[in-house]
Amino acid sequence: MAAPKSGALPDKLYFKIGEVSEIIGVEPYVLRYWETEFPALKPSKSRSQQRMYRKRDVELLIEIKRLLYDEMYTIAGAKKQLGKSGERTLSSQMYLKLPEPRDSETLRKVENELHDLMKAIEG
Repeated sequence: MAAPKSGALPDKLYFKIGEVSEIIGVEPYVLRYWETEFPALKPSKSRSQQRMYRKRDVELLIEIKRLLYDEMYTIAGAKKQLGKSGERTLSSQMYLKLPEPRDSETLRKVENELHDLMKAIEG
């Protein structure tokens, strides 16, 4: 299965690990392993402790898969390449711990506003 372009991702706030596994085309255990190797991958967890990936996490996973599978980088090489290519490797302090969605429309608006603020800050 070929990974979609970031524009082809469903318009959702959160993706479960099974959905991400299908989108990326790798097994869930591979995604869990990549979380241990790439600090920028910090999916939040639901009340039931299920991983909930955001769209930016999925986009980063698509890039990681491209580097590892298509470009044949090692894990260490992919980390360096992500740093060189200007990929945002957000520190854990930049991730917001949002409550589980109750009103998805309101959360979508807040997420869009935060995204716009981050773009403005990054210049």
